[in-house]
Amino acid sequence: MGKNSFQFKQFTVNQERCAMKVGTDGTLLGAWANAPVSYGKILDIGTGTGLVALMMAQRFPEAQVVGIDIDEDAALQAKENVEASPFSDRITIIHGDATKMDDKTLFDAIVCNPPYFVDSLTCPENQRTLARHAVSMNFDQLMQTAYKLLKNDGIFSIVIPTENNDAIETAAALAGFMISRICMIKTTPNKLPKRQLIEFRKTRIDNIDFTEEILEMIPNQRSVWYHELTKDFYIK
Repeated sequence: MGKNSFQFKQFTVNQERCAMKVGTDGTLLGAWANAPVSYGKILDIGTGTGLVALMMAQRFPEAQVVGIDIDEDAALQAKENVEASPFSDRITIIHGDATKMDDKTLFDAIVCNPPYFVDSLTCPENQRTLARHAVSMNFDQLMQTAYKLLKNDGIFSIVIPTENNDAIETAAALAGFMISRICMIKTTPNKLPKRQLIEFRKTRIDNIDFTEEILEMIPNQRSVWYHELTKDFYIK
């Protein structure tokens, strides 16, 4: 497989037309995010290549999954990846704006690897700008959209850089969300956490499940935690 595709155990992700390629963030989210029921409806906001939607479909074999992306090329790529997968009958890809989705259909779980680099300069290539910056949907819009589309007992999960923690938590609180689970991610034992996985609910949780994990104990060797989390997806 070349740089334009990534082979997982049960599916292949082609990515030549997507600005944001398969990476650790999406894989972490797809392997970590929960759903309250195995047979429900799952929404992937900003689906990109369709990676997280595919992972959720694999993990929840009775669920119906919808992936939506405002970028047309990304949506077409995700649709092709889904159609070539074993889960094509349970995943629907939409080219559109998630903020305009009809709230007549509510989801049991929503996942999102959102745009970031909020305060940095936008890059000249429009597709990459859409994928990496909070341009088409800022954190406030993301949280309000997720709250509108999530069932009362649903779960909303995201992965973000730690530097965006204050902004995302403020936006979540203003939308009405409560944090139920946080996982801080270090790349190696001696480094500070660079990413965090956060789970939100509409109802208050008495005790937040807080963990801190490491991706690699030594260079190029996954930690036991990371291996166990992703062993159903990575081939090696």
